[in-house]
Amino acid sequence: MPFSHMAIKQKAQELGFNIAGVTRADPSPTLDAYLRWIDADMHGKMGYLARPDRQNRRKDLNVILPDVKSMILVGLDYRTLLLNSQRLKNPSRGRIASYAWGIDYHELMTPRLEQFGQWLQQEAGIEISQRVYVDTGAILERSHAQQAGMGFVGKNTMLIHPQRGSYFFLGEILTTLEFDSYDTPHQPTMCGNCTRCLTACPTDAFPQPFVLDARRCISYLTIEYKGYIDHTLRPLMGNWVYGCDVCQEVCPWQRFSMPTREKAFYADHIDNAAPPLLDLLALTPETFKARYQKSPIYRIKRHRLVRNVCVATGNWGDTSAIPALNALLDDEHPLVRAHAAWALLQIAHDNALPGIKSTYDRETDPEAKADINITLEHYDSD
Repeated sequence: MPFSHMAIKQKAQELGFNIAGVTRADPSPTLDAYLRWIDADMHGKMGYLARPDRQNRRKDLNVILPDVKSMILVGLDYRTLLLNSQRLKNPSRGRIASYAWGIDYHELMTPRLEQFGQWLQQEAGIEISQRVYVDTGAILERSHAQQAGMGFVGKNTMLIHPQRGSYFFLGEILTTLEFDSYDTPHQPTMCGNCTRCLTACPTDAFPQPFVLDARRCISYLTIEYKGYIDHTLRPLMGNWVYGCDVCQEVCPWQRFSMPTREKAFYADHIDNAAPPLLDLLALTPETFKARYQKSPIYRIKRHRLVRNVCVATGNWGDTSAIPALNALLDDEHPLVRAHAAWALLQIAHDNALPGIKSTYDRETDPEAKADINITLEHYDSD
């Protein structure tokens, strides 16, 4: 006898999830659009998204879990009480996307989904197989969540619930269990003529509605991208040092969002949401670990965070940062050295040239040397 899909909704609520949906484990209806996105290289350097084995999993969920029948999708709100927006935008502070103000959501959601799966096995009365994912599987989860009635996909590519906005995490369970009924897919979009998210993007990362060019996205550049940030994009990044909330903040549907009940997601101090740039420039591997070990920020490691901070500091343009940036010209990581050189030139101009040229002369990493050379060439051309 098929399992009750309403029992799933109730259990999801008991485990603290805010919304849930159940859909058949069919290929995503947006699969072709995703493949076109990959062909256009808009995934940037996230090569794992284009790997043939990952694409095969998206085309057929049986590759992930043989004989899969259903997907259970859950959403967990992460919006917290709003902090003073002027303090967040203060250029002397490094702004962090709101989802990362508290603990790493993987650490909270994965155990709950595993508990969910254990309950499912106990209640099913038959042997079943299942897989649990939180942002880790080769699954077009926003599209599947739309099929499970959990919202529509906005022009900013986010999943938007018409009664709670888009500030929620997604997780899923793939299972060989069949249900007595499945949720009705939500209508594909409810954006109408609104283009606020597209016009607000600081880096023009949306070439058209519903398409995000990751190569220009601040979230991609500060989190996923491991290299040297394009010099033309650096001045557009403002004070964002980890992620970006702009295209969500301006969305009219956010007026319906609810503060999360998960206190672990809250920033207990302004420095959790927008720490002073000078503090971040001074991070060592040891202090970085102590500060961010339980945060999503920890996975990008200290050198990428400080790279981002150098960009934000260059955009800030305050001379008080010069000593810290000068010290970073001798940092152990070439990524930091190169971005510190760029930031110094934005702030100190001609006065920074001797030190940066000396850094260029002694630089042994070819990529860092090439990036510093671009910094000098751009300055000369100005």
